[in-house]
Amino acid sequence: MVVKLRYMRHCRARPKALIERPDNVRIADGLFEEVAKIGTASVRRIYGDFSDSHLKGWEAVLQKHAIIPQQQYAYTKGKNASDITLVIDAMDLLHTGLFDGFCLVSSDSDFTRLASRIREQGVDVYGFGQKKTPESFRQACHRFIYTENLHGGAEKSSDDPAAVKDTQPPPSKAVPLVKKAIAELEGDNGWFPLNIVGSQLNRLYPDFDSRNYGFQKLSELVRKTGAFDVETPKGGSMRIRLKSGGK
Repeated sequence: MVVKLRYMRHCRARPKALIERPDNVRIADGLFEEVAKIGTASVRRIYGDFSDSHLKGWEAVLQKHAIIPQQQYAYTKGKNASDITLVIDAMDLLHTGLFDGFCLVSSDSDFTRLASRIREQGVDVYGFGQKKTPESFRQACHRFIYTENLHGGAEKSSDDPAAVKDTQPPPSKAVPLVKKAIAELEGDNGWFPLNIVGSQLNRLYPDFDSRNYGFQKLSELVRKTGAFDVETPKGGSMRIRLKSGGK
């Protein structure tokens, strides 16, 4: 029986509590790197049936990242007791009022209600999951990051670089999204600060990420589309505007 692993990580100082069900141990380092951009971890827990041989690969990861394992036996085949335990602990921690954010790492839509409940409390929710993650869960998060974009993600670990490229939409697909974002902002003679555009994109589309299109930075993606003028005024920050004739 395959046991689905979950772990929880909580942070202080821009804290983001992480609740995870990783199906691929290779994403662990990349996941922690990404979460470190959000906040500093203060509590780290992992949930699963560690008597199962399928979880042996996580032993080194637990030590490396100082995660405290929480044993949860699979009492009945086909039932995941770890999910219930994790949700109970998440709600307990939520009601302490000590954390201002949660990171939910799962491709399972069953966590949609948990994400929604946390948001109702006025706490930020960051989701991490595979591209197959149902839209309901992605939209329930303030921001959703695909694990394929992380170091060690399933697609990037492929032996065929062309296969990875084929899964990425062309830059042109991002153009209408960027246009919608700037349409809802107040610009300076048609110019919009790129960082503000990026924030608006994430508000409109929680799963928007320049890495979805094969670019590490939003500026690289915007330039590649060819649909926007890009400049960095002296002493200012990078800004963009729709090219003349663009709609």
